[in-house]
Amino acid sequence: MNYSDGSNHYYIKRDDLLPFSFGGNKVRIAEQYFHDMKNKNCDCIIAYGNSRSNLCRVIANMSKSLKIPCFVISPSDDSGGHIETNNSRIVKALGAKMVYCNKKNISQTVKKVMDDCIQKGLNPYYIYGNIFGKGNEKVAVEAYATAYDEINEFESESGVTFDYIFHASGTGTTQAGLICGSLLYGDNKKIVGISVARNASDNKEIIKHNISEYMNGKVYREKDIYFEDKYVLGGYGNYNNEIINVINEMLSHDGISLDPTYTGKAFWGMTEYLKENSIGGKKILFIHTGGLPLFFDNINLI
Repeated sequence: MNYSDGSNHYYIKRDDLLPFSFGGNKVRIAEQYFHDMKNKNCDCIIAYGNSRSNLCRVIANMSKSLKIPCFVISPSDDSGGHIETNNSRIVKALGAKMVYCNKKNISQTVKKVMDDCIQKGLNPYYIYGNIFGKGNEKVAVEAYATAYDEINEFESESGVTFDYIFHASGTGTTQAGLICGSLLYGDNKKIVGISVARNASDNKEIIKHNISEYMNGKVYREKDIYFEDKYVLGGYGNYNNEIINVINEMLSHDGISLDPTYTGKAFWGMTEYLKENSIGGKKILFIHTGGLPLFFDNINLI
């Protein structure tokens, strides 16, 4: 899909329409995890994410379809509570075992779940590597390093060359993958992650590390990572009336669903970024990373 606002020309890559479990970028990432899990001869999977997590929903769904035991470690929100969302309801409906924790005892909880699996004779696969969430970064980055092939193919076939790529950025995995894809093709696009929660100083280092892991130590300068935390609005899951207006307009005019946690926040942040930096006359690609169940969580706001 593409359209113009009279200044920039916009295109949308509809990863929300990927044909599995309500779509979204986490389908690509989950597929990489299951491929790696198979290569490592593991027979159960452990995911981590809060109740809004699109990744946990997709992993629970893939586990069900493959008849693989699935455990989802879910931390409390900053308030200390656990909210119910359509994603968390789907995870439970698919039979994944929910394990709750707080943000202070994540590693201990991961270790306990892994130890319990081993005692049951299972060989567990934790998607983030070791109990501290390290060691498996390259697997997830692969998903969007290879997805960049599709962007390059579209450019070759259409004659369109994108100047900017925007997307919602949480952990930074998608952004690291896109940057790696860009490096492999030798282009100079500005890939801008609109943060939905994290601050730039911490996440730029994580993204830089993930790029280095995937590119076998190739140096990538932190200053060339465009991770914008100006539109976080105080934290994960927070939104304002402008985001709701953007979601309403996209649904009413284009029939495209955005959500206030990820894609709506990122789309609004993108438009603010372009205005504040006086960017015009450019071809902009927005990657719709999905999250359809989250749209219905907030349909009363539309």
